Amino acid sequence: MRNLPLSPPQCHLILLLLLLTALTHLCMRVTSATCHVDDKSGLLGFKSSITADPSGLLASWKQGTDCCTWAGVICRANNRVTSLSLSGQPGKPNSYLSGKISPALTKLKFLEGLYLQKLRNLSGPFPDILFGLPNIKNVYIKDNKLSGRIPKTIGNLTRLRALSLLGNRFTGPIPGSISKLTKLTQLDLGGNLLNGSIPPGIQNLKNLTFLGLDRNQLSGPIPNFFGAFSKLQILRLSINKFTGEIPDSISTLYPTLTFLELGNNFLTGKIPDFLGKFKKLDTLILANNKLSGTVPKSFANLTKIFKLHVEHNKLVDPFPQLYVKSIKSLDLSYNRFHLKTIPQWVATSPIIFNLRLAKCGIKMKFEDFKPSETYFYDFIDLSENDISGDPTALLNKTKYLVGFKASGNKLRFDMGKLRIASKLKELDLSRNSVFGKVPAGVARVEKLNVSHNHLCGAIPATKFPPSAFVGNDCLCGAPLKPCQA
Repeated sequence: MRNLPLSPPQCHLILLLLLLTALTHLCMRVTSATCHVDDKSGLLGFKSSITADPSGLLASWKQGTDCCTWAGVICRANNRVTSLSLSGQPGKPNSYLSGKISPALTKLKFLEGLYLQKLRNLSGPFPDILFGLPNIKNVYIKDNKLSGRIPKTIGNLTRLRALSLLGNRFTGPIPGSISKLTKLTQLDLGGNLLNGSIPPGIQNLKNLTFLGLDRNQLSGPIPNFFGAFSKLQILRLSINKFTGEIPDSISTLYPTLTFLELGNNFLTGKIPDFLGKFKKLDTLILANNKLSGTVPKSFANLTKIFKLHVEHNKLVDPFPQLYVKSIKSLDLSYNRFHLKTIPQWVATSPIIFNLRLAKCGIKMKFEDFKPSETYFYDFIDLSENDISGDPTALLNKTKYLVGFKASGNKLRFDMGKLRIASKLKELDLSRNSVFGKVPAGVARVEKLNVSHNHLCGAIPATKFPPSAFVGNDCLCGAPLKPCQA
């Protein structure tokens, strides 16, 4: 059957339909691919305030292109920008932005999330633009150089659900008006220069799951208001100037808390027995305080504890038997313990990275320490004990060991048989009875001390000072006296 020719009216109709279809597709494409003019103007204003972008984080932000396709920009309903997320890469030195946060960002009226993280060189005061963003909910301006005071008007940002100003240079007190941010689930002001006491009104933030005020200069007692927080999972108050005892109300957090960090303060009194009820706790840091007495027997209930640090306190015997399934990091150093041996529950842990038992009253042969797993060790510190024997067998099996410190013991072995692992950065064998030669591999480590042993022979070429080698029987060569021919 032959195809019949089309009449002129039919041709015109088909052409019209094809044209309408093409125009429809074009309009749809333009509509779906074009961000709002205000959003584009605001973003370009932000870019214009950036004075250095060596890694090209904003390279795709170009006039004449769709801002919804730019790096770090997310558009949703009606092609309005709802999220801006820019982050530097710690492993890339040039991955940063210099400059200030432009007030032009207030044009992004639908912005819900602002994430400016690890950009390092963003400076200026607290960003007032936040007060001009009616839909803002999540603010993470972390690891930059913002400075000055957190304004008292911060309480006006009542829509916020998450606020992180971690790692900046904010000074002054925490404003009391922060208590008005009752929708917050996360508050992180750590790593700044904040001073004064914790505002009591923070107890109004009953939805918090994360509270971080660590690494500041906060002082006074830790408020006894934790009964208000029924959802809190992470509490970080370390590296401040807090005084007094650990408040009783922390005991109410036992159903939810997984992370408790109170180290590097001036806390006194005993470690509360109630901490043994925290069966979800995987991290407990009480180090570098003035805590006294014994570690509660109730710690035997902390079967999920993964990181336990109580070093540099005034704690005494007996240390309780623990029944941990696996311990990642344990530090009991510089208390008044007399452990006698490395605890068996440490040796049987299937995964342990960090073991620090310096000056813990250990008196044993190193060969009697037979951990079930050595592969994952990255740091071992057994300094200032009464340990004899030879650690070579264990050390030569560790692949990822970064540091080994055993100064002030009675170790006796041939150092020439020690394999210096490629990742080892710190080695301290000072004040022992180590003999033999210094292996050439020590040139790779960053910190070395083999002083006051019985080593002999030529020192391999290294960058270490004489103090790293003094007090041996017959070591010679730089940085000590030249070897005789």
